[in-house]
Amino acid sequence: MRRDRRERLKDLRTGDGRPLAHHVEGQILRELERLELIVDQIKAVEVERDALIKEERVDTPVAMLMHLKGIGPEFAAVLTSEGLFRHFDNRRQLAAYAGLAPTPWQSGSIRREQGVSKAGNPRLRTTMVELSWLWLRYQPDTALAKWFQQRVERNGGRLRKPMIVALARKLLVALWKYATAGVVIEGAKMKTA
Repeated sequence: MRRDRRERLKDLRTGDGRPLAHHVEGQILRELERLELIVDQIKAVEVERDALIKEERVDTPVAMLMHLKGIGPEFAAVLTSEGLFRHFDNRRQLAAYAGLAPTPWQSGSIRREQGVSKAGNPRLRTTMVELSWLWLRYQPDTALAKWFQQRVERNGGRLRKPMIVALARKLLVALWKYATAGVVIEGAKMKTA
């Protein structure tokens, strides 16, 4: 991804010090061209996305989410296009749609949790887990972040990854309530204008 990548390719050597074969150099150049094309396409899509977001009204879910500190245009766009565009009757339906709902197992008197089902929307689930880590960084004074810290401390610092999935579920529900009903997340900081 460096600017001088083509010049550096000419100086590249094999492990035993020989210059690269011409066909290998040609193959690497073709891969670089593909990569540059993809980077240009991603930039074009981001420009279009940003233009659409600027056209949004202030009371739309995308605009509301972007006011929260730690949520940028990419997260806001993914959340609204992948999950918050639908109507959900309750938080359980939303968590199941995202694949963040718990999966109970029961046999006679034995009852166990098997973790999340992963049967829902994989892009929304991945985005929520990433957003949960960022939420802890940018919104450490919220009730959700404090809940996470208390649970991790209670477990002696272990089980951070399973707990981040639980935080992702709680955060998704809180963002859904915020985007649809205007219920502000307790302790959440807004971006300054």
